[in-house]
Amino acid sequence: MIPIGGSIQDAAETQQTSRTYGIDFAVGKATGMVDGLEAVRQAVYKILHTDRFAHLIYDANYGSEISSLQGRSQGYVRSEIERRIREALLQDDRISEVADMQINITGDEALVTFTVVSTYGDFKEEVTASV
Repeated sequence: MIPIGGSIQDAAETQQTSRTYGIDFAVGKATGMVDGLEAVRQAVYKILHTDRFAHLIYDANYGSEISSLQGRSQGYVRSEIERRIREALLQDDRISEVADMQINITGDEALVTFTVVSTYGDFKEEVTASV
């Protein structure tokens, strides 16, 4: 007899939890567990501060390439840093958009501020990169 009922589609539509270990990056220690918006905020920090292709533990879709812009023209940096940040963050299924990006280049440093739109809510983020 062939069983009747049940559906494989139901299992695929369930969203996995974002519960993970919380990390205090200033101290360098785990602080318990985080979930929801705080877990997404931590993931954004980790993605932007991890060089893509530099660590074998991560696959080729994890991390960013914003640290390789030193010595380039400001026009190139402005276009590439925006693309590279969006590309890196949109790999995370919880993030739907990176909006309101502003890039301020002063000397050999770029300060990038933007809004991360996620399934758990929106938050502002900023990152600096050497240029």
